[in-house]
Amino acid sequence: MESLKVFITGAGGFMGSHLVDYLHAKGHEVHGIFFGSVNLVSEIKHKANLIECDVRNKEKLREIISKVKPHHIYHLAAQSYPTVSWAEPALTTETNVIGTINIFEIIKDLKLNCRTLVAGSSAEYGFVTPDEVPVKESHELKPLHPYGVTKVAQEGLAYQYYKNFGIDCFTMRIFNTTGPRKANDVCADFTKQLAAIDSGKQDPVIKVGNLQTRRAITDVRDVIRGFYLALEKCRPGEAYNISGAKAYLIKDILETAISFCKTKPQILIDKSLLRPTDELIIFGDSTKLHAETGWKQEIPIEQTIKDSLDYWRSKF
Repeated sequence: MESLKVFITGAGGFMGSHLVDYLHAKGHEVHGIFFGSVNLVSEIKHKANLIECDVRNKEKLREIISKVKPHHIYHLAAQSYPTVSWAEPALTTETNVIGTINIFEIIKDLKLNCRTLVAGSSAEYGFVTPDEVPVKESHELKPLHPYGVTKVAQEGLAYQYYKNFGIDCFTMRIFNTTGPRKANDVCADFTKQLAAIDSGKQDPVIKVGNLQTRRAITDVRDVIRGFYLALEKCRPGEAYNISGAKAYLIKDILETAISFCKTKPQILIDKSLLRPTDELIIFGDSTKLHAETGWKQEIPIEQTIKDSLDYWRSKF
């Protein structure tokens, strides 16, 4: 692919930072926005032109995008934590839904000729029984928390802006994704605690939530490669699952992480880590994405866990 001008919302986040790495290595001109005190900008600022901007601030966002005139937009900015969405449903809705409307209105008003990838989520599906997995894109969408509801809304907006205004966009329904730099998911929580224990920064006790659920977990570097292929080849107006090819029991993830550590900790169930509702299994069928792009998962879960441990060890 020739060198392109690329714009990323949420560039300072976990996925955004890895996307910056990937696009910079490909030789593209990378621009992006970040917002909030918790970000990874310090690790990527030399690879992209980054500006602090809340995706809800339409006028500032318009000013930035009008200067860049991107060929591709990766819309990743979101309030992405289900637990936070219960505590702050209005903030989650404003950021995710109004922010998405702002992106599409700006594209429409500026008459930009660009492709846009919208980051959806497996949370759109909600409760799925074990006999319904791996879940296909045709499955009913019944999210279990405000975050999932906003992701359904984002996808609906993408579809209607495509159908009504011809905006070239599509949605990636992203399943559990982890790796170095990730915070506040099960793999990150396990590996961060274990790295702290091995470094003598935490007592040899690891606090965990529900270990009996199953998750298809994909390395973020595989997912970013999937995004790139999707912007080359996927059809506008469509939605695509991007999921790991195997659902792992969370208990097994923990045991794998512990196997890479010198200290074998006591495991303690922390009730504050248990959700009011928790999907028994999250596992998507990526056949549609594979058929159109050739994408498939390549990085084994053991490598992802080891790299995540090494990342946290470097921080300690």
